[in-house]
Amino acid sequence: MKFSEHWLKQFVNTKLSASEIADTLTFAGLEVDNIESIKPDIKKIVVGKIIAITSHPNADRLRVCRVDVGKSKPLTIVCGANNAEEGVKVPTALVGAKLPGGLIIKKTQLRGEDSFGMLCSATELGFESNSEGLLILDKETRIGVDIVDALHLDDHVIEVDLTPNRGDCLSVLGIAREMNALTNTKLKQKKITGVSAAGKKKIGVTVTAGKLCPRYVGRVIEDINPDAHTPVWMQEQLRRSGLRSLGPVVDVTNYVMLELGQPMHGFDLDKISGGIKILTSKGKQKLKLLDETTVAIPAGTLLISDKRGPLAIAGIMGGSASAVTNNTKNIFLESAFFSPDAIAGRARLMGKHTDSSHRFERGVDSSLQKIAIERATALLLAIVGGKPGPVIEKVSKNNLPKSIRVTLKQKKLESILGIKIPTAKVTRILKSLGMKVTSSQSGWSVVAPSYRFDIKHDVDLIEEVIRVYGYDKIPAVPFKLSAKLENITEKKINARLLADILVGRDYREVITYSFIDRKRQAAFAPDENAAVLKNPISDALAVMRTSLWPGLVETVIYNQNRQQSRLRFFETGHCFFRKGKEFREINRIAGVITGGVFQEQWGTKTRNADFFDMKGDLEAILGKTGELPSFEFEQAMHPALHPGKTAKITKNGTNIGWLGELHPDIAAKLSLETTIILFELDISAVLRRNSIEYRQLSKYPSIRRDISILVDEQLAVKNVFDVISQAGGKWLLHLELFDEYRGEGIDSGRKSLSLGLTLQESSRTLKEEEVETVMARVRGALEAELGAKLR
Repeated sequence: MKFSEHWLKQFVNTKLSASEIADTLTFAGLEVDNIESIKPDIKKIVVGKIIAITSHPNADRLRVCRVDVGKSKPLTIVCGANNAEEGVKVPTALVGAKLPGGLIIKKTQLRGEDSFGMLCSATELGFESNSEGLLILDKETRIGVDIVDALHLDDHVIEVDLTPNRGDCLSVLGIAREMNALTNTKLKQKKITGVSAAGKKKIGVTVTAGKLCPRYVGRVIEDINPDAHTPVWMQEQLRRSGLRSLGPVVDVTNYVMLELGQPMHGFDLDKISGGIKILTSKGKQKLKLLDETTVAIPAGTLLISDKRGPLAIAGIMGGSASAVTNNTKNIFLESAFFSPDAIAGRARLMGKHTDSSHRFERGVDSSLQKIAIERATALLLAIVGGKPGPVIEKVSKNNLPKSIRVTLKQKKLESILGIKIPTAKVTRILKSLGMKVTSSQSGWSVVAPSYRFDIKHDVDLIEEVIRVYGYDKIPAVPFKLSAKLENITEKKINARLLADILVGRDYREVITYSFIDRKRQAAFAPDENAAVLKNPISDALAVMRTSLWPGLVETVIYNQNRQQSRLRFFETGHCFFRKGKEFREINRIAGVITGGVFQEQWGTKTRNADFFDMKGDLEAILGKTGELPSFEFEQAMHPALHPGKTAKITKNGTNIGWLGELHPDIAAKLSLETTIILFELDISAVLRRNSIEYRQLSKYPSIRRDISILVDEQLAVKNVFDVISQAGGKWLLHLELFDEYRGEGIDSGRKSLSLGLTLQESSRTLKEEEVETVMARVRGALEAELGAKLR
């Protein structure tokens, strides 16, 4: 938001300098980004009035002007501007004058005629980069006055960076209200009175989207002067606020927007057919806009239409077909309240972020529309004349924002701020901000004005009180910390330990957005009901993630696009789930690997990482619980993982995570050509471990027996381990699979498994017949339960 110091002081009676104003606003939470002096490096340029013009005797394109500059005799100045006319007032550079860039004006001869100065354009004064003709000043401007004083050029432009909740400050009036409260000065608000209708001309207005447009105000003005020009004072206010002059009608609507905060729009009345309709688009519509671009209008977009089709995209930009031009004689003024929900995201979706959409997205005072149209009418009548019709107003009261009564307890105010502010001071602060305040023994009951739509809770009021009272008045108190030792037990595992394990296994930790693209969310977790953001930063960040995988895979793509082939990433973070109106967060840890198992080297031949490499990394984490046997990897199906290469991870029968290869369909859509292996765990399932117990190593020897069996090819090794563990009894110390074979010598549909069994008794040496009894029991169980045969 840009505004000039001179314009602000028309509303606030303050003697503060521009830098002091900036400091006051910044300390109150309205951060000033920049202060720029607009005073040009000029001198001896005054207001002159052309009192006579004669043709130049020696040049067809030059004329000799007699210019009154407030001295005893008029000056003779040769000029070539087409718009030089008798009676107009223009900036006049006297002999010895200095122009921007250092040019000094001297007495000179132009084609034989003496010239005692120069008549100036806006470009020559440094106001514009390109302009045609002289800068014609307002008729009220006094002759002979220095141009710096006449145009208030000894001024500063202040730029404020507002937070999204302070849409009420997107106007000079809004900033003035803040200064009034912060400096305890009186607001010099201009009284805006209604303009009586001089004609009966009206236009039909129908609102079918009352929820999105609860208030629509319009007015017809007939017979305006199309040759009129915007007065210089208004052009200057617009220029200093970052807007260029585009003609009286557009300039007035922009001026009112900057002054009061109400975006407006002007239509050429003669280009409207059959009245105005406010409705939502059904899609498949296009509109050529004022900037000469044509946009496809998304379904659900609020439109201003007539019977032929869209005239404007409500709250964003008007269409070129109904635009006001230099030939327009009859206009229809629009001043409406559009709900922020109607505008939020729409401008960004079409790539059309405008001053209007910027304000409507953040919120506009819902009671301002009629005031704004009366102000614009009065300005237009003063500039272009015309015959105003009656004000047209359509209101859906049930859909207008409702006033909220907020209760602020004195105890809570003191508790949060840590200081005690006198009750009378709090009341004065709240009232200075335009709020209706009722005091009580316990606190205050407050109703915020309609322009402070950000005040909804008691903490909002606390913020208002302290920023006006002054953050600098909160005393610095040494921080006191009463140390409390956490009760740490051996059963508790710190989440950082899990991260350290993965780092030790060559993973790198990453942090990705909690917001992801809708389509990406649907691809990785189509069955989950993701929470949708009301006002996303972009379509790519529109929903809350229900899995860490989309962010990790996006990180892989980013790195592969930068010629990184061996990648191992992990992330810990929250995933968000919605069930009806309830939300819950689950903390998870997830990882992804692709490329070689090892870095390229001379000592070991590398290979690509696979499912079992990541399973080993996972078992390193699960093993820290001391309950590795209670975790099981079961073959299952997951929409984001490769069928047949997916495992569900369970603990005592409860699903706690997944492991597998990325689904080929998803990999193809993402143009991934390498195998991507993923895992994800609920981190709470691995943050506790069994108590560590000391066990003395047996001093007696262990005995190993190997066994090779033939089993069904589809049989999981886990089933074999379960049978052997059960049959092996208490003497079975260790069991391992050291070979699996399919091929020559093995029947089709069968496989050979070779296992090593280590047996030991802690109090004595096992006898051969005892060992053989155990092995016989194992062989019998394998054959009976799994149909296994000795090889």
